Amino acid sequence: MPNIGVFFDRDDTLNYDPGYLGNPDKVELIPGVAEGLKKLKKQLNCKIIVISNQSGIARGLITENDVHSVNNKLNELTGNLIDGFYFCPFHPEFDPPEKSNCRKPSPEMIHQAAREHKIDLGVSYLVGDVITDMLCGANAGVKTILFNWKNSVGIINGLKKQGKTPNLVVHNFIDACNFIIEDLSGGN
Repeated sequence: MPNIGVFFDRDDTLNYDPGYLGNPDKVELIPGVAEGLKKLKKQLNCKIIVISNQSGIARGLITENDVHSVNNKLNELTGNLIDGFYFCPFHPEFDPPEKSNCRKPSPEMIHQAAREHKIDLGVSYLVGDVITDMLCGANAGVKTILFNWKNSVGIINGLKKQGKTPNLVVHNFIDACNFIIEDLSGGN
């Protein structure tokens, strides 16, 4: 069986986002995250990868060490199930355009993780909460799941206007994980 990858946005997908999260003591999981990741690992033995834009670094609000500390805390809270963290510290307002190429909606972080973890993107998924996440997944050729726990109509309308409707819209984390498991097992 090919290596399945499930790519997750970090802030407001796995953990609540208080804005430029740099303090690991403020990491708070969204309900169902630890349980859902455990279920994915147990049933699919997939690679769980987190990809996130971290423009707070370019803005001078947080450091790369802060991001690593938050990622470590997130992994600890989820039972150390996350296989890799990838983040883009750049922003076009603060950095040269060529440096910002890693920012979602670019698929660059997904492609890097796929190479490093030998992931088959043809059987992989991305779960995120905003338009750039869905565009990133579509650009990488993976199935996309919009975790719309805030019930934002604007996100769905924005995606429709771009012709990039996600494969699924869910309102709780466990539903996203269950869909992936069922989809890969042929709906059985």
